[in-house]
This record gives sequence, structure tokens and C-alpha cells, in this order.
Amino acid sequence: MAAEIKDTDLASKADKATQRLSEVKASIAKSIVGLDGVVEQSLAVILSGGHGLLVGAPGLAKTRLVHTLAVVTGLDDKRVQFTPDLMPADILGSEVLEEDAQGKRAFRFIPGPVFCRLLMADEINRASPRTQAALLQAMQEGFVTVAGQRHDLPKPFHVLATQNPIEQEGTYPLPEAQLDRFLMQIDVPYPTRDEERSILLATTGVEDAQSEPVLNVEEIVDLQHLVRAMPVGEAVMNAILALLESARPDTSSDGDVRDGVAWGPGPRAGQALMLAVRARALLQGRLAPSTGDVQALATPVLKHRMALSFAARADGLSLDDLIGRLAAEAA
Repeated sequence: MAAEIKDTDLASKADKATQRLSEVKASIAKSIVGLDGVVEQSLAVILSGGHGLLVGAPGLAKTRLVHTLAVVTGLDDKRVQFTPDLMPADILGSEVLEEDAQGKRAFRFIPGPVFCRLLMADEINRASPRTQAALLQAMQEGFVTVAGQRHDLPKPFHVLATQNPIEQEGTYPLPEAQLDRFLMQIDVPYPTRDEERSILLATTGVEDAQSEPVLNVEEIVDLQHLVRAMPVGEAVMNAILALLESARPDTSSDGDVRDGVAWGPGPRAGQALMLAVRARALLQGRLAPSTGDVQALATPVLKHRMALSFAARADGLSLDDLIGRLAAEAA
């Protein structure tokens, strides 16, 4: 009987969450034209409590999207433009020596921009590996260490980083360990002709429509708890397990994977997919995810956690096509 009451309560919370998330998407649509899939995946990242990597050419509204998400969700945001000379202290903060009126000296910690709830790391691959590693600790652990002292970050804490697929000269590719910390790699496409027409009309006039706040921090935390409480059916669980197994060269029965994939996704990929499919179901007004959610999110969750061999790339094998086929077979 207690389980039945709990299930009823979960359904009631999911209905309320669906309504609130519909308001969120409507508010985002005032500032962001098109990009429905990108918006849904970005919201799924936040609802899953993870971090996202936005990949797209310059001028596709990546920065605008992150700021709009911050406004609508009520998460205070900061933006850091990554450059080769950016130092870890420029992100994390530093200690300064101060002297009071009595002449007593003491160190005081001045927090860096990472102390926010939604950090936009713009062009993250332009920073040096040392600076990337400093951000890695914050993403994974939820705290930073400066001068041997631990400083906790606010909760929830999310990083939405951007990366341009062009202009790779002078960049430092993210190591696999850091890429694995991103729950999803979200590819930002060019707009369609009709979407671009709407963009031109909306952004070159006298007034520029702005999104309005909908949620607050407490609601975001409640939604994240709700996502983790959502049930996952055996069919979805088996689809995720089958997909992970088939994407690893050591365990796959697929010839393209065995011969063409240098390394496959680890257990963290399965964790990310379990959370992401629940979040997508909630965003679409469903209480439980389906195998269709696994197919829809397989590529953004696995793409940055796999790599093709040089020979496979030379033969024209596409990672997107490969993951899509594996997901369809697993489902």
C-alpha cells in the first residue's frame, strides 16, 4: 500500500513538473528560435545534474542559449572566455594577503567565476591543459582546492562549455578523461531557412524579445530528485546495457566496432544515459522512459566517449551513423 501511495505521489509530481517544464520551454522560445532538439538536450543535462558540451560553428546562439537557460531556470550564471593565457586562478579564484587597521596580516580567498550555479566555459579547448584540469576538479568533485584549502561550490553546479569545430590551430583538444565528465555532447546545427527568417525579424528590429524567469533553484533541485526517482523498465535497461556492450571493441560482435573503434564508452556513459532518458521522458510529459529515448540520446551521450581508428576514418566510417545503427539494434 505504501508503494502504491508513493507511485501516486510520483505521478502527481511528474504532472506538475511537466506543466512547469512546458512553461520553461515556452519562455526559452521567446529568445531562441528553432533549436528545439538542442534546447531539450540542454535542459536534460541540467535536469540530470550534469554538464554539457555545445559544439557548433560561431554565431549559432550558443552563448545566448546558455544565458537564456540561466534566466529561465533561475540559476545564477557567469561566463569565462577561454584563451591560451588563461590561468587556473582566473577561474577558481586566489588568495590575497591583506593587512587590517591593527597591522595584522592574513590571507583572504577571493572566489573566481566558477563560484556560480551555471558556468559557461566559452571555447574551452583554447585553454591550456593546466587550466582545463583545474576546471575538471570543479566539474567532478563540486569543490575546488586553492592553497590547500577546500572551497565548496554552490549546488546545483553545472558547466555548459562551447567548442567550435573549426579553427583548431592553437587549441588544446580536451583529454578523454575530461570529455567523459560531460554528460552529453550537443551538436548545434545551422538553422533552416524559415528559422533563419524568424531570427532575422526577431533580432534586427527595435525590440529584442527576452525570456522571463520561470523556475528557481529549489525547483531545479526538486526536479533533479524527481528524475532520479523515475522508474526505468527492464526493456530500457536492457537496451542501454546492449548498446554499451556493442559499442566496446572487446565485447562487441559488430565488425565495424571491433575493427574501427579505438576505445568504447565506460560505465559513466551508462549512468549518463540512464539519467538522460529519464529527463527526456519528463520533458515530454511521460512518467517513464522508452527505448525510443535511448535511440534519441545514444549519439549525444556516446559520441564524445568513443573514438574511431585512423583506418576507420580513412575508410569513411562515421561515428554518428555507427552509434545510430547500434542504438537501433539494441532497442
